[in-house]
Amino acid sequence: MATVLICRRFPRLSRVTTFSTTAKCKAESESSKSKEKKEENPETANSRTESAATIQLLNPLDYRVLYNPSAYVKSRAASQQRAARNGGQALGDVFTSSGTAWVQHTSGTASSQASPPVRNALPKPQSQPPLEQIIPACLSAAQTKKEAEKKKVETHDSKEDPRVFQKGRPEYRSLSYDKFEPVETLPLEAGDSILHSVATCQGRQSPGTITDGFRKLSRLPVEQHVALVSGREFNTLCRCAVKTIGLFSTSDLIDILKACVRLVLPPTHPLLNACENEFCRRAWDMNLDQLLLVADCWRCLDRNVPSYLSILFSYANMHWKDLTLPQFVQLVYIIGEGRRSPVDLVQKVESMILKYFDSFTLEEVGAICLGLFKSLSGISDHVMRKIADRVSLQIEDMSTYALVNVLKMLRYTRMDHLPLLKELGKVIPPRIPMVNIQGIMHITLTCSSLHYFDEGIMAAVAMSLPSKVTYCRSKDAAKFLWSFGCLDYEPPNEEEFYSSLIEQMHRKLYEFLKFPEHLLTGLLGLAFVKRFPEELIDYALRDEFVQKTRDSKYELKKDLFTLSRSVEIECPSYQGSRLPLHLYQEMTEMVLNFAEQEIYVRPEIVEATSLLESMLGGPEYVKNHMILPHTRSSDLEVHLAMDGRPIPFNLKDPIANKKLKDIGVSLTDDLMTQLIKGSSDTQSPVEVENEARTPGWERRVEAQTPYAGDHAALSGGALLPDARWQAEPKSGRCLEAPPSLALNQQPRGVKLAIQVSNRNHYCYCSKRLLGLHCLKRRQLRQLGYVVVELPFWEWFPLLKRTRSEKLSYLHYKVFNPAPLSGAG
Repeated sequence: MATVLICRRFPRLSRVTTFSTTAKCKAESESSKSKEKKEENPETANSRTESAATIQLLNPLDYRVLYNPSAYVKSRAASQQRAARNGGQALGDVFTSSGTAWVQHTSGTASSQASPPVRNALPKPQSQPPLEQIIPACLSAAQTKKEAEKKKVETHDSKEDPRVFQKGRPEYRSLSYDKFEPVETLPLEAGDSILHSVATCQGRQSPGTITDGFRKLSRLPVEQHVALVSGREFNTLCRCAVKTIGLFSTSDLIDILKACVRLVLPPTHPLLNACENEFCRRAWDMNLDQLLLVADCWRCLDRNVPSYLSILFSYANMHWKDLTLPQFVQLVYIIGEGRRSPVDLVQKVESMILKYFDSFTLEEVGAICLGLFKSLSGISDHVMRKIADRVSLQIEDMSTYALVNVLKMLRYTRMDHLPLLKELGKVIPPRIPMVNIQGIMHITLTCSSLHYFDEGIMAAVAMSLPSKVTYCRSKDAAKFLWSFGCLDYEPPNEEEFYSSLIEQMHRKLYEFLKFPEHLLTGLLGLAFVKRFPEELIDYALRDEFVQKTRDSKYELKKDLFTLSRSVEIECPSYQGSRLPLHLYQEMTEMVLNFAEQEIYVRPEIVEATSLLESMLGGPEYVKNHMILPHTRSSDLEVHLAMDGRPIPFNLKDPIANKKLKDIGVSLTDDLMTQLIKGSSDTQSPVEVENEARTPGWERRVEAQTPYAGDHAALSGGALLPDARWQAEPKSGRCLEAPPSLALNQQPRGVKLAIQVSNRNHYCYCSKRLLGLHCLKRRQLRQLGYVVVELPFWEWFPLLKRTRSEKLSYLHYKVFNPAPLSGAG
């Protein structure tokens, strides 16, 4: 097969990304070619030939995934120290649910380019150099010793890495299968003798002879196992075992199962069917060590055994008080690998965690968290906080793999444990270059899920990712884009970072048919930071893909709605696919119904709406609704004329059609002068009325108003109004804006979109706005609105203050000349 290498150089990128349409350059040896042919097609690769998943990347540097336990630790010295403490365990890293690795598909994807005025999501590649120029260059690079020394190795063993905790205690040897246990290899002649005996006896062997045959055959050289398992004589031996399955002792049956693990029998092999049925039949006569060992063997064989696990969990539930520490941890591991959460064991799991908490090793803590996370098992805040407390104090001594497992559970329980997150910012950045790509993804996703922004972590991830991007599954690429977009962070290498991930999304396009949620996740993350790759968007909005989203286990209509509407607003020249009108109408109705029940009725929004209506003259001057339903949050809309007067526009409100009685105070020129220039020696009637209604302790006035200066002061001390704005209209007329705020430059007036924000709009413990709300405000401005925010750190404390204080604050916000003067 001819080999074609395509070198693509992207504008503004500091490196050349080289992709290959075959697994190797032509100059590779014939022996390596035979191996690569097995890896080129992930659908047909025989995963049984290797116990560890191996990923072959398609580039000239032979960038591949191999099992390397030490690659996931901080340093060689740290690895040795942990080995001394924890019985010599070495950690790798894995974050996939399957042991079969995917090979990257690179052909047939074009670059994506965004519509103006947004930035290019992925510039189109320049013309390709001639083939005769590319091949010699690749051969030269491959043969250069310096380049060979720069090979990057990624850790990946989806079966063994979660089991590292088992190496920390000798007790696990009776509870689990250790594929690294030294076994004396038998010569081929011994295997031939056994198989000849099987053929001669023709099924008349005793159970002991059959068991001995399996033990010996499993000790043949590993490279002979595939031929052995597919041979006629071995199948005859298996049929003999099936016929006499009930005659084996439990220990002999376990030995046969362990031999099947060493021989890597396929999960659906008839012998395994018979073994499962027999183990289920005699499970109640076995002890817990045996039950856990058999369950561990099923995991090693990748066989799904729900009936057997149900019996195991029932047995453990009956003998719960007798569980030893290793038995408990192994049981939680089995629960996680089986992706099952026994309801009757949840509370007992928590009690057992507390019972043995101080005795767990750090690797066992990580294993427990991973088991709970994989099985979607709930855990109380008390127990999770206890785990986080311990990890935050010992994080330097913890392997990155175990730490990431704790972060998964932290994310699942939505635990905002600030001490652990701060320690994470100190420990993780130096480790990032040595961490598996999926480990990096889970670290990044934890930060974004908890809305926690740490620039050190995010920058380290961004700098490391482009060189590892070809390891990303569709899920990984999507989660990276979502996380960076959610936190609204564009790293120093943003062009290289985003172009590499978008290109990987193109390569993984075939995976999105099976996992449509990942494509939408990635595209929304890009939209948050104003990047719109048109070709991917066109693909996501096609009828065929929209139909695929309906088959997903996730509700994806809202994501489609947000993406499509955002493209319409920010990419006016976009000519690709669009959602059908009926879907727009359906989603708008659904979102508005939700808002009426959950958003519009929130106390902070209701209070702001009521006060604005009172201040401006009635409900016809304020509309509490969603200006942009696809952004899923509400706005208080107010219109101002060019002279600063509020304009009635909400005429559909039945309350707004009623004429309000004139029972308030007229706004004379003298009163307006007092409001603008400050209080005079005499009080206005409104001030007298307000003061009469307000308790004395709330009427104390301090020397300085918070509104014209530092708004952050509102989150701390008392909120005291300036006398200039203490006026409350009691008639159908509205408060006029001060003459200095007249919008003489706005012939058509100004539309205000007042945002009543809350903590969920911002990063944790910060005033950094999240990506979705950045997108919303950007689009409101593009549609001609002036965005005015009532930030939660100002507005929420005011809710406990007097009515006049809240009115003066709102008046300042609505008529503040700073944002209004630049409108339009």
